[in-house]
Amino acid sequence: MVDSQQLATVLRYIESGKQEGAALVHGGEQVMESTGGFYVAPTVFSNVNNNMVIAREEIFGPVLSVISFDTAEEAVAIANDTDYGLAASVWTSDISKAHKASRDLRTGMVWVNHYDGGDMTAPFGGYKQSGNGRDKSLHAFDKYTEIKATWIAL
Repeated sequence: MVDSQQLATVLRYIESGKQEGAALVHGGEQVMESTGGFYVAPTVFSNVNNNMVIAREEIFGPVLSVISFDTAEEAVAIANDTDYGLAASVWTSDISKAHKASRDLRTGMVWVNHYDGGDMTAPFGGYKQSGNGRDKSLHAFDKYTEIKATWIAL
């Protein structure tokens, strides 16, 4: 973590997950305290649902909340049931399902069968509370410029 305040915040989220009934599968504690750093063990929760704080808020720490689903449509509904929408990742061998899920997900970016790819020519930004314009690519110019129309009669 960047500092002791963020460490405390992430540990509070982990405690919240336990209190709300998620099953702690791995991690969940501060590690390597003797180094003077602010480290949290990679943490995995199962039995999570979208009503839990650890599923609804951005933790900005090494915490994974696993939510089960039965159909692709249910997975998309769960993913879209949030105030955020920066990015999603779809894992499938069926390209038609990948296209459908990508279309239906309310996120600024969707990766298929990988995560965190891209380059400067592609826009970066999200939907809902994760969205405020687009960075990178030509779309970013709109964020940093103001367009003016001037009409002159000669």
